[in-house]
Amino acid sequence: MRELTYAAAVSEGLREEMERDERVFLIGEDIGSVREADDLFAEFRKRGVWQTPISESGFTGLAVGAAAAGLRPVVEIMYCDFVTVAMDQICNQAAKLHLMSGGTVKVPMVIRTPAGCGTREGGHHSQSLEAWFVHTPGLKVVMPSTPADVKGLMKSSIRDDGPVVFIQHRLLHPVTGPVPDGEHLVPLGSADVKREGTDITVVAVSYAVLKALQAAEALEGEVSVEVVDPRTLVPLDLDTILASVGKTGRLLVVHEAPERGGIGSEIVRQVAEQGFDLLQAPPRVLGSRNIPMPYSPVLEDACIPQAGDIVRVVREMVA
Repeated sequence: MRELTYAAAVSEGLREEMERDERVFLIGEDIGSVREADDLFAEFRKRGVWQTPISESGFTGLAVGAAAAGLRPVVEIMYCDFVTVAMDQICNQAAKLHLMSGGTVKVPMVIRTPAGCGTREGGHHSQSLEAWFVHTPGLKVVMPSTPADVKGLMKSSIRDDGPVVFIQHRLLHPVTGPVPDGEHLVPLGSADVKREGTDITVVAVSYAVLKALQAAEALEGEVSVEVVDPRTLVPLDLDTILASVGKTGRLLVVHEAPERGGIGSEIVRQVAEQGFDLLQAPPRVLGSRNIPMPYSPVLEDACIPQAGDIVRVVREMVA
């Protein structure tokens, strides 16, 4: 099996879908060699790649209309933080058109954007805003953590008949991993057990998966940690999470978004409602501190859950 970087894998998925379906096109900021491992802008610019000014509300609204008219746009927003100026187009239009048209209008579009902390870019460029979209009925939310998953989920997202918010942690872009040859699809709503364990379930989101695996490795021989990657937050594969909690009896959810109102709270709620009898201890959430992200590297690292923090909380939970 080939080894690809995360960035190259998602570029390959985009290329394959553009070659397979002429309705697929890219529109947005920094498309091409600035953000992609392969220059899709040069290859498809005549028919399928539209490089725009910094005008998120404009090109996102254009994409909503294009999707409603039968095309399949992939919108590229340079930083997840910039979705703030396109929230009406995403949450009030794309998310609602299918229902409000009585099912007669489909909006098959992907809003693709990098997010997350660790790049020392301050409060305006370091947010994890997935909970906003999880809270919005009508949107699917995807957050892959591996090269194989990012390719397979991008292809499935493009083929989906509704709007998908596709969030890539920017620190994952250079990460290398195996990617299957040929057609590779990962269905939306399918979690993946990244590491088997018996003592505690750690559900980790996006880049936190790598930290959870590091923590599990550090605890080997002391605590057996099962790491579950939901891969998609909406739809959420609760069955896989419950099966893991049924085996371990303990649940810790880790993400870089603030703990308050984050996806961790929602996962804990669903597990408590559907699998309370499976729990041997209170479930916990480990997220970032509830403050705007500092620019200082030392302060930023102190605000984000690190592998050492996961180790500490796991020990507390199994003590």
